[in-house]
Amino acid sequence: MAKINASPIQKHLEIKEIKEDMIILKNGGVRAVLMTSSVNFVLKSKEEQEALVFRYQEFLNSLDFPIQIVIASRKFRIDDYLQFLEEQIPQQKSELLQIQTNDYIEFVKGLTEITNIMTESFYVVVPYTPIRLKKLTLWEKLGFKKKKTKTETERELKQLKNQLWQRVNFVVNGLAQIGLRAVPLNTQELIELFYKFYNPSAKEEPEIEKAKKLRLE
Repeated sequence: MAKINASPIQKHLEIKEIKEDMIILKNGGVRAVLMTSSVNFVLKSKEEQEALVFRYQEFLNSLDFPIQIVIASRKFRIDDYLQFLEEQIPQQKSELLQIQTNDYIEFVKGLTEITNIMTESFYVVVPYTPIRLKKLTLWEKLGFKKKKTKTETERELKQLKNQLWQRVNFVVNGLAQIGLRAVPLNTQELIELFYKFYNPSAKEEPEIEKAKKLRLE
């Protein structure tokens, strides 16, 4: 039987690496990902809705670069929460509270069996791709490029981050005008985010902790 060599998924992604709180692409571009809070548009009055739409339109018109808005929905894993509740039952001094806690656990279990409880997270991807003015020589086109020193690489990466973060700050301030809070994901959070994109069954606790921070005043 022929052996199938599965190509690593990394070969099919545009991402080269994740570092310095940025996604570095194979084409030399970089991306920052902001996690944002949300607004319950439906519960707003008509006047508030119109004001939000107007401010959002102003924000989009102020941009001279593209952004990507991503909404990620995942099934909420409630197993750890149920286990926590079960551990609390013996600690209840009142027999009535023990019965009520147990009934509540059964209610939650039944609820999760008949419906999927979803969590939603909102992201804005901010891009920066440097303009390559220098034309490649024949040797460079053939792949014979001069290898950059570590100092040159670090200097170039710092310049890219400075340019990218100017855009990030602009987007953060623009979203604040709409009443949305936006927080850039750091390196570890970016890695976790992409891991969960390609592993939907992964737990979402780190993401929930990040979302809680957005709701703090």
